[in-house]
Amino acid sequence: MPEYAFIGRSNVGKSSLINMLTARKGLAKTSATPGKTQVINHFIINDNWYLVDLPGYGYAKVSREKRARFSAMIEQYLQQRANLVCTFVLIDIRHEPQTNDMDFMNWMIEQQLPFAMIFTKADKLSKTAAAKSVAHYTEVVLQYWTEMPPVFVSSSETGQGREEILSYINSLNQLYKRNQ
Repeated sequence: MPEYAFIGRSNVGKSSLINMLTARKGLAKTSATPGKTQVINHFIINDNWYLVDLPGYGYAKVSREKRARFSAMIEQYLQQRANLVCTFVLIDIRHEPQTNDMDFMNWMIEQQLPFAMIFTKADKLSKTAAAKSVAHYTEVVLQYWTEMPPVFVSSSETGQGREEILSYINSLNQLYKRNQ
């Protein structure tokens, strides 16, 4: 079955987004402590595809040794998983482009791994401020990239972006099944 991985910096709202997408409040464990996800979790969705919860990067309170193990585990998964269709990189809409986000996405490009960006926590900004933040982020990254990957704006509080993200996954599922 096709797999869709979700990753981002610690405290980006990944668990909340996963819970919002699946409409299951406690599926992915949320925590005020960064780095709660420390293994690769697979959740089967509608007996049709896997949502994969990856550990975050930029772990705030994890040893250097553990951070290196997480990085190796994530890289191995992303590079070797044949049925991984797309990785969703989560970005906190409230922040300027962060070095570790850019480094991770640049690595994805170098590895020729498909990804999309999901801006999280859109409810924390006005619609105008959120649009300006995405436009600014786009302007910055297009200084380095020739084109943007698919971009989604979400809020786990309001459900914003849920239908768009699930529709995108559904369209990729259809392509995946045709190519099998």
